[in-house]
Amino acid sequence: MAIGSGLGAQIGVAAESSYGTFVAPTKFPEFTKESLALKKTTATSSGIAAGRLLPLATRRVVTQREAAGSLDMEVTNKLMGLFLQALMGTTVSPVQQGATAAYLQTHTLADNFGKSLTIQKGVPLTTGVVQDKTFVGCKILSAEFSCEAGGMLQVSFEIDGKDCDETQTLAAASYPAMAPFHFGQMALKTGSYGTETALDGVRKVSVKIERGMAVDRFYANASALKKEPILNELTKITGTLEMDYVSTAIDDLHTSDAATSLVWEFVGPIIALTHAETFRIKLPAIKIDDAPPTVEGTEVIRPKFGFTALYDGTNPVAIEYMSTDVTL
Repeated sequence: MAIGSGLGAQIGVAAESSYGTFVAPTKFPEFTKESLALKKTTATSSGIAAGRLLPLATRRVVTQREAAGSLDMEVTNKLMGLFLQALMGTTVSPVQQGATAAYLQTHTLADNFGKSLTIQKGVPLTTGVVQDKTFVGCKILSAEFSCEAGGMLQVSFEIDGKDCDETQTLAAASYPAMAPFHFGQMALKTGSYGTETALDGVRKVSVKIERGMAVDRFYANASALKKEPILNELTKITGTLEMDYVSTAIDDLHTSDAATSLVWEFVGPIIALTHAETFRIKLPAIKIDDAPPTVEGTEVIRPKFGFTALYDGTNPVAIEYMSTDVTL
């Protein structure tokens, strides 16, 4: 019997072989908050019947079913691969580094069709009985990564789902020893691609990756359920740099509207040899949009620069993830 509060909740994840087909979860990430829920579209008859002042209950019908919500968690040194693959779209197999226990995942930006997840959540009643709510056909619409001075690397996933199935058996959760990436491991580098150097003064970074999809693919002959969403917008990658005004490097880029490569990385303990636990976002070309420094009193000047990532014509946007995970 679980604890009858959020302390007894769980999230389980599995990659689907076909969109919306349940796969029993095998990975159980720790999470901080979720809002996954069934969404119904209903219609109620407006027909008039003599003397009837309310529509009959039988005259209300469910015309569409889907799911939506968000899932927030710390970015940890294990179990992130399925989420990164569903976000970025590339089919990834971890590559062993030499003969060590370190495995590198390289997630480059690609079409994410065919990359869907089963996400099962367990919601405890106050009695300690945990209710299963299984969401199939889960597509990641966006992910926002953020880390500030003194904090951990956090991510918030926006999710669209095909349906909520409450007939499945709740999987027994098991958790490997995991640790989050954090500010003490963070580096932010800018410059020419491949030769980026550390940028001083950085206090907080956020990067949001948005995969615009047609999520309204409801057709006849589908029992009120949608077909798999498909990309219908250019990917949008934006972010912010909050920093002390220790140099004009970013301010000058705002003035000139020149591009720079940005590498945001977290390097943790060594797994083996020179291979360390790593989470790295590589944006080969960003341009600074707004927020040059302003003076507001006597405090240290701390501008907040917004940026947009673009394609440099050669190098792909990528997320690199080094862990001991042999599989996603």
